[in-house]
Amino acid sequence: MADQTPPEPVASFIEVVNAHDEEGFLGAFTEGGAVDDWGRTFTGREEIKGWSDDEFIGAQGTLTVEEVQEADGQVTVVGDWRSTHANGRSRFTFDVEGDKIAKMTIREG
Repeated sequence: MADQTPPEPVASFIEVVNAHDEEGFLGAFTEGGAVDDWGRTFTGREEIKGWSDDEFIGAQGTLTVEEVQEADGQVTVVGDWRSTHANGRSRFTFDVEGDKIAKMTIREG
């Protein structure tokens, strides 16, 4: 059985998301970080916060990790997403820069 624990900083990121910790969530991104949610891109912490208030942290989202893959500076986590906004198996791809997330891309899992 493959290790289902994502490497840092993704593991800590998922912990703060599941704890609904908005400050920790926003702080996990680089200054110019971005979220690509099914083709809608939100760049910078202010835009990410606006999106997250409705659809991510503000929707009390939690992610149960089912699969983890690492390749070429990217970490891909597939899991079961549950929130007041959307539910279902989702694929989160993280572009990691040092100890921060430069980009999080969300697609169907």
